[in-house]
Amino acid sequence: MGILSWILFGLVAGAIAKFIMPGKDPGGILLTIVIGVVGGFLGGWLGSMFGGQGVTGFNLMSFVWAVIGSLVLLLIYRLIFNRARA
Repeated sequence: MGILSWILFGLVAGAIAKFIMPGKDPGGILLTIVIGVVGGFLGGWLGSMFGGQGVTGFNLMSFVWAVIGSLVLLLIYRLIFNRARA
């Protein structure tokens, strides 16, 4: 996939992750894209570690793994950010 495809895929995965785990986060759309794209890579790695294919292109399982990776990253980001604020 091209870089633009990964960015669009990451944007959607990051937006779904923020929808599933709502809350106040600094950063806005750029942070959502970064969390989504990196979450797609993390989701692909997690998928391959648990016997799946990971993120292999634009299909349903790739989307599910990308959202899972984005949720994990969003949770880690919130834990670090909230600890730094306190």
